[in-house]
Amino acid sequence: MVIEWLKFRVSPQSRDVFIRLDNEIWTSTLGQFQGFLGKEVWISPDIPDEITLIIRWETREQWKKIPLSVLAATEEKFAEQMQNHLYEMTEAKEYQIRKFPNS
Repeated sequence: MVIEWLKFRVSPQSRDVFIRLDNEIWTSTLGQFQGFLGKEVWISPDIPDEITLIIRWETREQWKKIPLSVLAATEEKFAEQMQNHLYEMTEAKEYQIRKFPNS
């Protein structure tokens, strides 16, 4: 399994709008692709202007098969809906989950 880890800076007043639109636009789009296993939204009570998204993919190859044109169109639609709410991606990381058999 591969984890796509994204961190965003969003004003506290826009946080709920961001989460709702992300689910409606991004999650619904990603869910159409083979290998998408799910998504979690992490918010911290101590950092009200930060949102972390954890997206799980079956394989890196399946994740990277998403056409760039689909990603660009989805971001354009999301940005259009968020036009009155500023947001910025501050970090993007990739992790692999490794499991080892018990000794």
